[in-house]
Parts: sequence; C-alpha cells; structure tokens
Amino acid sequence: MNNRFLALSLGILLAGATTGCSNNVDELTLVTYSSFPTADTDLNDALAEFTEDTGITVNILNAGDTGTMVTKAVLASGNPEGDVMWGIDNTLLSRATTADVFEPYVADAASTFDAQLVGLGNGIVTPVDFGDVCVNYDRSWFADNGLEPPTSLDELTDPAYKGLLTVQHPGTSSPGLAFLLSTIARLGDGWASYWQELVDNDVLVTNDWEEAYYGAFTRAGGDRPLVVSYGSSPPFEVLYGDDPNASVAPTGVIEDTCYRQVEFAGVLRGTEASDEARQLVDFLVSGTFQQHIPLNLYVFPVADVELDQVFVDHAVIPETPPALTPTEIDTGRAEWVEQWIDITG
Repeated sequence: MNNRFLALSLGILLAGATTGCSNNVDELTLVTYSSFPTADTDLNDALAEFTEDTGITVNILNAGDTGTMVTKAVLASGNPEGDVMWGIDNTLLSRATTADVFEPYVADAASTFDAQLVGLGNGIVTPVDFGDVCVNYDRSWFADNGLEPPTSLDELTDPAYKGLLTVQHPGTSSPGLAFLLSTIARLGDGWASYWQELVDNDVLVTNDWEEAYYGAFTRAGGDRPLVVSYGSSPPFEVLYGDDPNASVAPTGVIEDTCYRQVEFAGVLRGTEASDEARQLVDFLVSGTFQQHIPLNLYVFPVADVELDQVFVDHAVIPETPPALTPTEIDTGRAEWVEQWIDITG
C-alpha cells in the first residue's frame, strides 16, 4: 500500500515538473519587420552570442512592414508564427493588446529604463528602442533648385512644395501611421482639411518606408526631395554618403513634423517555449545587444549604452514631441485611417 502511494505521488510530482517545461527547445523564432537584418551585421553576431551562451538558435522571420507584421499577428493570435516579436510600436500596440497577441512579460532590466517608455508597454511588453518619425529633406536638391526647404508642418501645403513630398500609407506602414498621428496631435479637428491640402499639393503615397525612402526620395534617385522618415536618418546618410566625416548631413529634418515612436519586444501568446522566449527578451535589452541598435536600425537604444559620435552629431531628438495616449490611438485609429483613405483616394 505504501509503495503504491509512493509511486503515485512520484508520478504526480514528475508530471508537475514537466508541465510547461521546454528543456528540449533549441530554436526560437524572432518575428520582426522587414528592415531588421537577417545576417551579416553586429546584431546578428550578438544573437549568435545568445546562441553560444544558451544553446538556442534564433531564427529571424521578416513579416513585412510593422503594420503588416501586426496585422498578421492579430490574425494568428494564440497560434503565432514565432515566439518573440520585435518592433511593434506605440502607434500599433493597442491593436495587438486588444487582440491578446502577447503573453505579458516585462524584462527585469526595464526597471532601469525611462519610466515613460516602460509605462507605454502597460506591463505587457518591454521597450527596446525609440526614435522620431519626421519629414526629411534632401539638402542638395533644395540648394540646386534655389528653394529653401520647409521648416514646419504647415509649410508642406505651400504651393512652392507641390509634388515634392512622399508619405506612407497609415494602414500598412508604421511611419505612415506615426505621421498621420503627428498631424492629428498638432492640428486636432483640423487634421482632415490639412490632408486635403496635402492631396491638392500632389503628395505621393507609398505602401511602406522602403518604397518611399529607397524609391521616391531624391537621395535614392527618385523625384521627391521630401520624405517621411526618421530623425535618426541623417546619420545613416553621413555614414554611407560620399563623406563619412561630413560636418553637415546630406539630409535635414523638419523638427516640427516629428512624432515619437517607441518600439517593443514581447512574448507571443501561444508559444511553446515561454521560458526561452522570456530569456530572449531579456537578452534583447542587454547591453550586449542594445549597443548595436543605433548603427544597424538607426534608432536609439533604451539601455544606457554609449552612442557612436555620428549619432550625437547628426541625429535629431525633439525635446517635447506631441503625443497621443494609447487609449486615444486605440479609440480613434480605425476611423482616422478610414477617413484618411477617403481623403487621399
């Protein structure tokens, strides 16, 4: 009788010990946006260090622009394509949390980060980087054409700049949505009439950032010298331009157009490797990984790491960019995008 009781107890203990356990996990999938590098960068080398330390290989799944990535995650909520998502931002986070995309987890290291950035994650995801979506301009184009670049959001509707601006669709592009939110935060109820003025001024709309920056923008051979990009884009233009030691970047930033964008990493609900996924999130906010973010993703790390001098010299970080609360975004986003589509055709 005692032996049977002992055997039964031992079986229960062993079953409990293996519940939720994933000791055999040797791979994780990191779901990211399309501009996250899949190989041959310092970020990938850092992920290789994670593999060396843990025995877990990290496979990178590029899921399109951030907007597309989030749409896929919402549709697959609870049955995810991967284990951890990198790059969902504050303009789209409420959409994912409403759909219960994430298993709540905030890395312990977040206690040392800017509390405002951490708070935006609402105890569900961990901030990993931040930057500002802003209109950029091609200095050489304006100089060659004898035209002063615009200095404010309002000036973009001036006929002098007709046919010069390209933006991204807010329904498919994260920077596109951020720029739409910038106009709403600054102009309130007047945002719709402002966009009608942009349409009348021949604004070009692309599906994503790559198409706008590497296609339409004059720096890439296009015909539009004004493009929605990032306050951290000018350092990129210096590093990969004709003069990597330039004192002035080839592109400038219209600070009055900027909107703060915070990106997060989160454990995807439904992963079969929850413990290992949390371990990866911890690594993504470690100094080992964070130090490589600026020169590979051209945004700013949340961890306290030293910035390359080119970022110090050429990036733009507005002191008080306007912002909408996550609740305001969640409440208004769908209606705003639908109205924007009606305006832009």
